[in-house]
Amino acid sequence: MPYDKKKAQRVIDFISRYCTHTAGVWAGQPFQLIDWQLDFIHKFYGTVKEDGTRQYRFCYIEIPKKNGKTEIGGALALYHTCNDGENGAEVYGAAAEREQAGLVYKAAETMRNNSKTLTSRLTVLNSRKRIIDPMTNSYYQVLSSEAFSKHGLNPSAIIFDELHAQPNHELWDVLTSGTDYARSQQAIIVLTTAGVFDPESIWWKVRSHAIKVRDGIVEDPAFLPILYIADKDADVSDEEVWKKNNPALNQIFTIDKIRADYERIKDDPIEVNNFKRFRLNIPAASVSQWIMPDKWDKCSGTINEDDLKDRPCYAALDLSSTLDLTALVYVFPGDPHQVVCRFFIPEDNIRERVMRDRVPYDIWVEQGWIIPTPGNAVDHTFVCDLLMKDLEKFDIRELAFDRWGSAGVIGQLQDMGFEDEKKAYGERHLIAFGQGYASMSAPMKDLKRLIYEGAINHGDNPVLRWCANNVYAEVNAVDQIKPNKGKSTDRIDGIVALIMAIDRVMRHEETDEDAIGITVI
Repeated sequence: MPYDKKKAQRVIDFISRYCTHTAGVWAGQPFQLIDWQLDFIHKFYGTVKEDGTRQYRFCYIEIPKKNGKTEIGGALALYHTCNDGENGAEVYGAAAEREQAGLVYKAAETMRNNSKTLTSRLTVLNSRKRIIDPMTNSYYQVLSSEAFSKHGLNPSAIIFDELHAQPNHELWDVLTSGTDYARSQQAIIVLTTAGVFDPESIWWKVRSHAIKVRDGIVEDPAFLPILYIADKDADVSDEEVWKKNNPALNQIFTIDKIRADYERIKDDPIEVNNFKRFRLNIPAASVSQWIMPDKWDKCSGTINEDDLKDRPCYAALDLSSTLDLTALVYVFPGDPHQVVCRFFIPEDNIRERVMRDRVPYDIWVEQGWIIPTPGNAVDHTFVCDLLMKDLEKFDIRELAFDRWGSAGVIGQLQDMGFEDEKKAYGERHLIAFGQGYASMSAPMKDLKRLIYEGAINHGDNPVLRWCANNVYAEVNAVDQIKPNKGKSTDRIDGIVALIMAIDRVMRHEETDEDAIGITVI
């Protein structure tokens, strides 16, 4: 393919003269393009057709985090807005969420503010996340999948950040399908890290196409793949693998930083998954085992409930269907936090459940770890009666509960003095707790941190250990987690309740003194 050095140099000169670094030790200094960025610019902007226009319309760049993709995205947004020779240019910064799209915008805005030339030429409308070039009637605008309708746009350039986080195809399709008719050299540049494996996601489909183009399986003369991705079977501890797939190594950061990250997470399966994804662009599985048994087993001890009388605590209730356990968990802030668990199972079908699940429910009942309730399904009134007895002993401030399947007990709980959390005058509050990523991710990570720090003492509770060993974490595209009840190997009700209770403790931690560890019985 023909190569026009002047076209590539035009981009390089613009960035070098008018753009600056925006963060870290080089903040405010002239933008010095590093090797991979120069290679990309020469290929994408310098490769031309016979008529002199750019050969490539698409460039898919998959590169690990911290390798300089956000700043090059901001610089290119400014270049396409005011220096690509396009009157009436429409440049869009696209991402799954407006906050994510705003990262590249913030870099572009800072570069504009740091340059007298760009400041005099470009107008910034921060409230709309828009940068305008009145001289050419052009603009750069942030869009997201959650924003207004994008139909009718005529993009001259698109900087698509973290494509893996897109919840569906809509934004990609609207911005890329049939939008190049009025543009002689539309540029669509994807800057992303790897995501969670999902063959239906737009990221996976574009990535798969990029790999096929790279490998010569598919011919697409308008598509440029630039891939820094390790093989899925690569040895993640191999420093040569790190060097090969982090092109900014020794230019933005040193290998010591990756070494430190790896040493910190190498014994944690989920964090290793994240290391593969963010440092080596190996797509994450959607589920992975949450807690390693050896980490859990190192946390043990005993507790005396009499020592907890009249102590403030935060509770959580995970009510069961016919087949599940019901779990009631109390967490007492202190040094350490102390946790009391009550498990319930229907009395009439214990033997049947032992045979079916191959779990020693009957032994745990005899040992007092599980409380049998009358009938062939957990009797919720029985559970509430026991909770009422515990109210006489413990100072329960809040009770979190799973919204699903709890409607039948809300009245009973209110009769016991629990008020809706929005009613500030109540001494005890009911907290409706969702089971999705938004609710579960933060407390689940908090609980795991406590476990891995050795700050939980579960009293060798065999039921809770069993629940913990069953939990598999599901990870979404933005690194949020939640328990995957469908993929978890068996009952996880005790851990679900503990996560909810930990959430309430963490929310009140600033007002509860000496909140350090956890003890569980």
